[in-house]
Amino acid sequence: MASAAESGDRASAAESGDRASAAESKNRAGPTVRVTQVRSAIGTKPKHRGTLRALGLGRIGKTNVLPDRPDTRGMIARVPHLIHVEEIDS
Repeated sequence: MASAAESGDRASAAESGDRASAAESKNRAGPTVRVTQVRSAIGTKPKHRGTLRALGLGRIGKTNVLPDRPDTRGMIARVPHLIHVEEIDS
């Protein structure tokens, strides 16, 4: 019975450790970009709509701040006619 309590303590310690590492990664984020949807996705290809969803967008005027990484830049390159991109200095 004591081992069950110990395992519960370990699980909560692991969860708090996961949260701490996630918070640290957000604080250590490098350059970022602010992406805003400026045109509707109606009438666009399904792949373009999926790319907008992957960027965290879905409505005109919706904005999301993303890390400036090659994968994010690749998604931005696929839908430049639907979005506006601003680089944010950290």
